[in-house]
Amino acid sequence: MQKIHIMFSSRPILLSEVIRNLIERQPDMKVAGEVVDPIELIFALRKTPADVVIITPQKVNGNPRICAQLFKEHPALIILIVTAESRAVYIYQSGSPRKQIESPSERTILDAIRRCLQDESANNNKE
Repeated sequence: MQKIHIMFSSRPILLSEVIRNLIERQPDMKVAGEVVDPIELIFALRKTPADVVIITPQKVNGNPRICAQLFKEHPALIILIVTAESRAVYIYQSGSPRKQIESPSERTILDAIRRCLQDESANNNKE
């Protein structure tokens, strides 16, 4: 089984540990790496490929600039942004409008990651 590689940028440390723990408990997911500053993701992804990036916490006004930068080099990347208030998670995919997960939970976030990757795979098979 091909594992989903996830890289994340998370502050504070406690939240970082929660995300790492969540990912490591999934048999189909693997932590590809972790950085403190979201800007470091640009350089980290050049060295260590990932399917999904989780950035938390962020204030979301439209599309965060980091998304555009990451999509330039990694158009198939899926980016999850957890809002600063942790009330919503936004999913960004290149060329698609952002999607929102209201009242995020472990299950809804994990399901969204898997669904996005399945949709991406199905779209690639059609081409």
